[in-house]
Amino acid sequence: MELRQIEHFLAVVRHGSFTAAAQEIHIVQSALSASVRKLEAELGAPLFERTTRRVMLTEAGRALLPAAHRLLADALAARGEVSAVLGLTRGRVSIGTIQALTVVDLPHELGRFQARHPGVQIHVRDGIAPELADAVTNGELDLAYLAADGPVPDGLTTFARWSQRLVLATYPGHRLAQRRRVKLAEIDDEPFVDFSGSGMQAMIRRRLADAGLRHNPVCEATHLPLLLDLVTAGLGVTIIPQAVAERAGLPFARIEQIDFSRTLYLAGRQPVPLNPPARALLAHLTGRPAAART
Repeated sequence: MELRQIEHFLAVVRHGSFTAAAQEIHIVQSALSASVRKLEAELGAPLFERTTRRVMLTEAGRALLPAAHRLLADALAARGEVSAVLGLTRGRVSIGTIQALTVVDLPHELGRFQARHPGVQIHVRDGIAPELADAVTNGELDLAYLAADGPVPDGLTTFARWSQRLVLATYPGHRLAQRRRVKLAEIDDEPFVDFSGSGMQAMIRRRLADAGLRHNPVCEATHLPLLLDLVTAGLGVTIIPQAVAERAGLPFARIEQIDFSRTLYLAGRQPVPLNPPARALLAHLTGRPAAART
């Protein structure tokens, strides 16, 4: 089994197509197909179910996927160790972030890091906390800004943490728009715009249910800017980080009688990242010198 074959396998997984995967990695489709067939022969099982419309993973392919991500991550880390000798003149670092990150201006910090290390390629992924945590665990991401309404997931190392306050965001003309504090009962059965699929929304649903309140979702959004636009348009209220409501210019109020806050943290797989660019980025983001790996 060769690393090149693993890279080809993952490219097909990403695109669900041999044609698109071949275009991404700049080889002809026949060479890509031959590489994957050779990998399948070496493993003794088909990895993809090929149809006329798309390519899907078989059970064997799904079983290989986590190990393939780890192998590629370890290979990238090994290349990164060599890059460290050259003073971080090349390399790659991957970082994930939740959409409602307010404790750090990540684009600004990444811009400063890139200016210091122009040869390092930076990959950024946004998503929901559980998916990002899994991506860190399986080696797809070096670091991630996550959120939790409870303990940090097992297998992750926490480098920094913060508390993030959530508030009720309304819109001009709403009956609560002029309030700075609201009682919990005042939002019972209130039309809500939900941040669909997010850990934050799951926490809000739990808080409301525990208080015996009716949750009345009338609209859902999977991206924060769209959610803010829907609230601004008067479709409903929502509960979001205070800093997000402030930046959007939405009226907001703190909710009394219940703790609407959560923990944000910067996490990685290991206390000292194996990948030198990740060590350097971690030091940049935390303001602490990067520890050398021995």
